[in-house]
Amino acid sequence: MQGECSTELTGDSDSNWWPYGLGRDDLACNIVIELIAKAKNIPVRLLVHKSRCRRSAAEARQLAMYLAHVALGRSLSQVGEVFGRDRTTVSYACALIEDRRDDPTFDADVSRLELEIEDRLLRNTEQARNGAC
Repeated sequence: MQGECSTELTGDSDSNWWPYGLGRDDLACNIVIELIAKAKNIPVRLLVHKSRCRRSAAEARQLAMYLAHVALGRSLSQVGEVFGRDRTTVSYACALIEDRRDDPTFDADVSRLELEIEDRLLRNTEQARNGAC
């Protein structure tokens, strides 16, 4: 069925869920992806799946791409590489999310996610400085 992903791709138990090279080593992008997956109740694998998948997964992916670009300062090309998408697709996703931020409720949710990303990055930096694993 169009817009559906294979059911074999919906589990997160496989440690090799990342199909693209850059994202696997980009801790900050991993934080964004895992945060959005949890917040939107979407399996991580669907956020980086080559298919569009269901609408809910596509919208969560768009939000994750937006946050990777805006909150992390990654270029559109870098975000595209992480998600296996073209930079123009990332640009389109960012424009959609920006338009949706006109809704105060959605904007508050995105702002909360931005703050949580900053908090997690700060904690990871502090842990690295302190030598924690």
